[in-house]
Amino acid sequence: MKENLEHNEDDFIGDNHISTSAVTPLRKDAFELSSEDKIASIQKDVERIMETLGLDLKDDSLKGTPKRVAKMFVNEIFGGLDPKNKPKASSFDNNYKYGEMLVEKNITLYSTCEHHLLPIVGRAHVAYISNGKVIGLSKMNRIVDYYARRPQVQERLTMQIVQEMQNALGTDDVACIIDAKHLCVNSRGIQDIESSTITSEFGGRFKDPDVKREFIDYIRMETKFH
Repeated sequence: MKENLEHNEDDFIGDNHISTSAVTPLRKDAFELSSEDKIASIQKDVERIMETLGLDLKDDSLKGTPKRVAKMFVNEIFGGLDPKNKPKASSFDNNYKYGEMLVEKNITLYSTCEHHLLPIVGRAHVAYISNGKVIGLSKMNRIVDYYARRPQVQERLTMQIVQEMQNALGTDDVACIIDAKHLCVNSRGIQDIESSTITSEFGGRFKDPDVKREFIDYIRMETKFH
């Protein structure tokens, strides 16, 4: 009976996309295996899954799939789990004394829902107000990409991006808005292909309604090139 209750709770959490932790849940021994060892182990697991499904791994189209999937998991879509891949978000003195908001909008985001291991695809909009330090524009994109490349829930991802930016800049004045489609909603379950999910995290001065509105107005501006 207890096992059934736990199973039902797991289904409820997963089907409703509920986050239970503000940090990525990792075991203490998460990095004891090398990337090569992880790939070899995952390859065997994928082989077993495909064989259980009845697929013929001797087929030319399928025989390389287990290794491709294992390499993709470790090196690509879950590469953000490895702290060695964390971008060095070096900050610099704001020598030109720019004191207004800086916004990097429409950052392409690819992540993976931790409940069904299906893609999350969308855009992140990140902003900060310097208190004496600045970071390179591309570092903002890299921070988004690093935290996206792991099993995620969108709320946690939004918070992690803001916290990393705050640490890099030494200021609370950082904000992030993410608008993304979840294939676990779009392609299974309710199968609503039109819906998207919006999350936000506002720190420091961005909690002020006027500053928040300014950020949102910048996001809504259409970028034109002639």
